[in-house]
Amino acid sequence: MIIDKIKKRENAEEDDIPRGDIPIGKWVKCDKCKEIIYKETLHQNYSVCPNCDNHFRLSSRRRVAQIIDEGTFLEFDLNLKDSNPLNLDEYTKKLEVLRDKTGIDEAVKCGTGKINGEDVVLCVMDSNFFMGSMGRIVGEKITYSIEKAIELKLPIIIFCVSGGARMQEGMVSLMQMAKTSAAIAKLNEAGLLYISVLTDPTYGGVTASFAMLGDIILAEPNAMIGFAGPRVIKQTIGQDLPEGFQTSEFLLEQGFVDKVIHRSEMKDTLYKLILLNK
Repeated sequence: MIIDKIKKRENAEEDDIPRGDIPIGKWVKCDKCKEIIYKETLHQNYSVCPNCDNHFRLSSRRRVAQIIDEGTFLEFDLNLKDSNPLNLDEYTKKLEVLRDKTGIDEAVKCGTGKINGEDVVLCVMDSNFFMGSMGRIVGEKITYSIEKAIELKLPIIIFCVSGGARMQEGMVSLMQMAKTSAAIAKLNEAGLLYISVLTDPTYGGVTASFAMLGDIILAEPNAMIGFAGPRVIKQTIGQDLPEGFQTSEFLLEQGFVDKVIHRSEMKDTLYKLILLNK
């Protein structure tokens, strides 16, 4: 009898299967506490879990909406062509797929806007696009933004999230480290403010170039930050790593981060820092 019931269930028409009252795509599971959260509730809470305070990763679009005054963000239109120095067919196809899926052209969104009425240049990296990895276009957009900040005499804020340099572009991706850091040196000579905000995760070439060069370095709670990952480091040195190694709180204790800021307080904190440095 039990077997007959199982077979009957397997052969049931799709329309006969009760679906309950939960709309598909309206709920999300927290990776940390495993609670199921209504998406709209999550978005209203700055994409922070209301149960355990876990900071979900943000798209560049949502990040801009949280930080910049409504209607004031003007994105730079550089019209840059793709870089494929290794002539990888798979890479070109992957770029096309990601652009269709994410609705963005590259792993960073750059432009000008206002934070509580104060003008800034803003760059926001996006983990949805090749894990925020830095290739030629990302490096060029970051460099252009820094140079624009110098031209306009404005502070620049860069929200970092990245797996590192984009290996599909080989040596060209590594060259972006020199280019972006040289631009930041010019920004420093001009006496302009650069605030770097480290989010989860910030690794590799991005950490080694512009992410750790800010006049002020902020980080979100429990963000993983470093050059190589903890597993690689542990295998290399053959030793156990300290508890909480490479988290933003650990880096704060070691003096690599100036302050860990909750996402709900980020905009007001940036505003205050801009006023203090005017």
